Amino acid sequence: QVQLVESGGGLVQAGGSLRLSCAVTGDIFSINVMGWYRQALGKKRELVAGISSEGTTNYADSVKGRFTISRDNAKNTVNLQMNNLKSEDTAVYYCNANGVRTVRARDFDVWGQGTLVTISS
Repeated sequence: QVQLVESGGGLVQAGGSLRLSCAVTGDIFSINVMGWYRQALGKKRELVAGISSEGTTNYADSVKGRFTISRDNAKNTVNLQMNNLKSEDTAVYYCNANGVRTVRARDFDVWGQGTLVTISS
């Protein structure tokens, strides 16, 4: 199995910063894209940022210039540095990773349990 463990959520004032981390463990041969999604109360889950195995990144327009996604391929981790946080960034943030398992070369696409980020104004 492949599992994702997230950390780093919490409560911060508007204008502050938080760093989310996600570790991918288990039966992993390779990881393709890793990303962070978020879901605010009453809204659909949306992509915040993604990063390929080569380091190509993409961001939601709402976070460009404020959030930075990075990954450590040796450690199978992905981080999201969030700066200048706004009240509208309040949401549950989910880590996602897809790739290939070592056993029978099966694909995987897994989600973390989610971590709550609350921005107070």
